[in-house]
Amino acid sequence: MNATCELCHSLDSESAAKRLEIPALLEVNLSGEESKSGVFPDDVRKFLGLYPDVRGLMTMPPLSEDPEESRPYFARLRGLAEQHGLRELSMGTSQDYRVAAEEGATYVRVGNVLFR
Repeated sequence: MNATCELCHSLDSESAAKRLEIPALLEVNLSGEESKSGVFPDDVRKFLGLYPDVRGLMTMPPLSEDPEESRPYFARLRGLAEQHGLRELSMGTSQDYRVAAEEGATYVRVGNVLFR
């Protein structure tokens, strides 16, 4: 199979888990914000059972001007990944990628920082 995509960074539903045919990062909603996608932390184990090729976890903390406000979310995601034996962590964006890297991010999603 010649896949167009190597890794899904935002697996967040049971229906997607049943159809996905590539490795994935499970998106976890740590903030509880309704505007955010992702499974809740208590559901991580269930989703790992549904989809055997989860390589790690991904999260989006609440938007903040202060990157340090993202640190507790990143630390919690790292703890969840360690608890479940997952190595990959996708966390951090242009405004907080340094904090994410300090907390163990293996992927960061940067955009506007590239064009400053």
